[in-house]
Amino acid sequence: MNDLHILLVDDDPDLLRLLSMRLTAAGYRVTEAASAEAAQLQLALGRPSLVITDVRLPGRDGLALFDDIRTQYAGLPVILLTAHGTIPDAVDAIARGAFAYLTKPFDGKVLLDKVSQALSLAMPVAPHAHGDESWRADIVSRSHCMEELLAEAKLVAGSDASILIRGESGTGKEMLARAIHRASPRAQAPFVAINCGAIPEHLLESELFGHMKGAFTGAAQNRRGLLQAADGGTLFLDEIGDMPLVLQVKLLRVLQERMVRPLGSDVATPIDVRILSATHRDLDKAMAEGQFRDDLYYRLNVVTLWMPSLNERREDIAPLAKHFIRLLAAKYQKSVNGFAPDALEALVSASWPGNVRQLYNVVEQLCALAITPLIPLSLVQRALRVPSLEVLSYAEAKLRFERNYLIHLLKLTDGNVSDAARLAERNRTEFYRLLQKHELTPNLFRQDGDPVAE
Repeated sequence: MNDLHILLVDDDPDLLRLLSMRLTAAGYRVTEAASAEAAQLQLALGRPSLVITDVRLPGRDGLALFDDIRTQYAGLPVILLTAHGTIPDAVDAIARGAFAYLTKPFDGKVLLDKVSQALSLAMPVAPHAHGDESWRADIVSRSHCMEELLAEAKLVAGSDASILIRGESGTGKEMLARAIHRASPRAQAPFVAINCGAIPEHLLESELFGHMKGAFTGAAQNRRGLLQAADGGTLFLDEIGDMPLVLQVKLLRVLQERMVRPLGSDVATPIDVRILSATHRDLDKAMAEGQFRDDLYYRLNVVTLWMPSLNERREDIAPLAKHFIRLLAAKYQKSVNGFAPDALEALVSASWPGNVRQLYNVVEQLCALAITPLIPLSLVQRALRVPSLEVLSYAEAKLRFERNYLIHLLKLTDGNVSDAARLAERNRTEFYRLLQKHELTPNLFRQDGDPVAE
């Protein structure tokens, strides 16, 4: 069972027991309350991760309970259970910040989906393992793939091995490089970054290696290069795949000899620099086409780290958006403190080809235009240029939903196919066929990596 705690409030003992059993089977810790007053007592004893409450309760109703939660426990998501007669009240509560409502009778799978969505959008960034984690403080994440990457980064940070960070543009490769530097023995020495694709070739050479007075037209004085500026520390070469071939040769010589000679000088000086580099380009293809030297590639690529795209780490979208809105609200001096639930869900479900950089830009636009404390869905849709978002055919949408649903079940059951099939109300043979259809391996969803005993 995981640490996610749900407070379930309903005066119908049969429904309360049924929902509690279903949620417990899905891996949640459940506390029951038969009234708003009993729920308030449970809230005082300890804050849950989510509240699910019936609208109609004896004494104070579920809407009054929701108002209390909204006042006393800002950010705690609430799902309302409603009969047809109370739908207007539930819709009004949604407008005031409730996460969702479900109309009785409702499908158990729909409930679990809503619970999962509410928890994923509201869950704070998970605390890291014991020890000093300040080296990674700027990286907001709770996704499994990022945790694996950061664990590997921390492992290699202690050595002086050259690291090549690969990944799409906008994924945060420089941020990872800075984190590696902070975790390394060179943390107190300089971290120097340069974008090899943003500087013209004749200036890039001078920037990297330095120059002597009179070395070329405009060189009015001696200038120390970035390799020398990073002496004792780390030099980060961003977009290394865009470095011109002639400079690749000179950089290779520096890495081999650990000596740098400025332009116009006959004297080489020793340097002690660790090289981290990054690229979004396919360097294997670039080498095959003669655009990148293979000897330099092997010098730089002692260790490769892959930054996942934002679409591969969707669990991080909500905490990233919340982190950015806090930073930008301070920057713009705006009283914006978060997103309406449907607005945050729209961000999480959107496609992000520009990755974290694009998400930051969208949140900055939202913050600049916001006129209410909670950013509404309409503003998010405007920033995302809905309806120009991806439109799938029915068949494609069905396949995507089916695959995401299977992944969700395997995560809930820790890769146990029997439990997953039972929740899906399908026999194991049929469920295995679905897994094979979508090329899903149950063991990959095990937290400990051990095979599942079926």
